Amino acid sequence: MNRKYTHLFFDLDNTLWDFNRNSRQAISETFLYFNLQECGSDFDEFFRTYSKHNDLLWAKYRKKEIHKNELKRQRFQKTFDDLNIEGIDAVEMNDHYLGVMPLQAILVEGALDVLSVLKKRNYRLFVITNGFSEVQHKKMENSGLASFFEKVFISEEVRAPKPGREIFDYAITSTNAKKTKSLMIGDDWDVDVMGAVSNGINAIYFNPEFIKNYTKNGIGGVVNGIPVINKLNELLNILQ
Repeated sequence: MNRKYTHLFFDLDNTLWDFNRNSRQAISETFLYFNLQECGSDFDEFFRTYSKHNDLLWAKYRKKEIHKNELKRQRFQKTFDDLNIEGIDAVEMNDHYLGVMPLQAILVEGALDVLSVLKKRNYRLFVITNGFSEVQHKKMENSGLASFFEKVFISEEVRAPKPGREIFDYAITSTNAKKTKSLMIGDDWDVDVMGAVSNGINAIYFNPEFIKNYTKNGIGGVVNGIPVINKLNELLNILQ
């Protein structure tokens, strides 16, 4: 079969591994471990505040404006500062969180089934992910994802985050792929989709939350020539 694509590159968090649900569970376990409920803290407010700071700090980290250790410390310290929480070490809390987070194993609906079918169709499967090396590998092992992929490209190991050209070029070169035969699948329009497209790699936008302007009639569609799917199993109709 002379198919259009041979090499498929997947994002990890919120494309295959359900980061939103797993992170919330890990933060909940960490919140209880440090007895923050006894300090009068509300978990939902804590999680919202943490998530806000985490997102902002990751944006800075991708731009190389802050170091990894500062990201890990500040996301909890800024949360403590906003909520007037005292007596908890931000680094210690982060270490506990990173210990329990990769043990969570909730996957995006259909992830294992879709990967299994694509593997049987002889696609070559890879992951390109932003994140910390020690965490991303454990996530994949503990959730059953690792066995599907030939190689995993992590921004910390490559020393270049998405959406930068370097990590995409490194992945293409390392897998002996052709850009014209490669496809990126991810849930972040700017980081995954535009990152790939701006580097000459076609992409599919996974939009399970039906984000406005990236959905056609609520069931996916095409935006600026880029296919949009709302469920992972829709990939199987595109990639025969």
